[in-house]
Amino acid sequence: MKQTLLKGLLAVSSIALLSACSSEENDTPNSDSSTMESSMNMEEMEGMEHDDSGEIPEGLEEAENPTYEVGETVILQQGHTEGMEGAEATIVGAFDTTAYEISYDPTNGGEREENHRWVIHEEIAEAGEEVFETGSEVTLEAKHMEGMEGATATIEDAVTTTVYMVDYQPTDGGEVVRNHKWLTEEELAPK
Repeated sequence: MKQTLLKGLLAVSSIALLSACSSEENDTPNSDSSTMESSMNMEEMEGMEHDDSGEIPEGLEEAENPTYEVGETVILQQGHTEGMEGAEATIVGAFDTTAYEISYDPTNGGEREENHRWVIHEEIAEAGEEVFETGSEVTLEAKHMEGMEGATATIEDAVTTTVYMVDYQPTDGGEVVRNHKWLTEEELAPK
C-alpha cells in the first residue's frame, strides 16, 4: 500500500513539474516571434563590414538638439548585428538627416537584401537637396555590408530624423564595437 501511494505521489509530482516548465515557456509573450525575428536579423547582417573609422559622409550635419547627447549612455533596442539588442552603448555622434530603408542586389553576387535599415541621404551618389521618394532607384556609396558600395538600390521608406553613431559592448561578450552607424531615436532607450 505504501509503495503504491509513493508511486502515485511521484507520478503526480512529475506531472506537476513538467506542466510548470511547459507553461513558463508558453507564458513568455512573443517568445517564438522574438526569437525568429532576432535570428532573421542576424542572418540578414551576416555580411556586415563594420567600419570603425568614425568617418562621416561629406555634408552630414551634427544635430542641434538631439534627444541623446554625445557621451550619453543608452540601451540599444534593435539587433542590427549579433549581440546588439539590449546592449549598453555610448553616443559618439548625432546627426540630422534622412534615413532610408532600402532593398538591393549586392555587387558581389550575394543574395538580394530586402528592407535593409539604414542608409542615410549622404551615402547615396545621386543625393541632392530633396528626399528620395519610395520606389526611387539610387546608387549606394555606403560600405555597411559586402557588395553594398556601388549597388543599385530601391528606396522602400524614408524617415527624416536624427541618426546616431554609437560604441557598444555586445551582449554576447564580443569585442567592443566602435562607431556603429546608424541607429534612429526609436531604436534607442535611455539607460
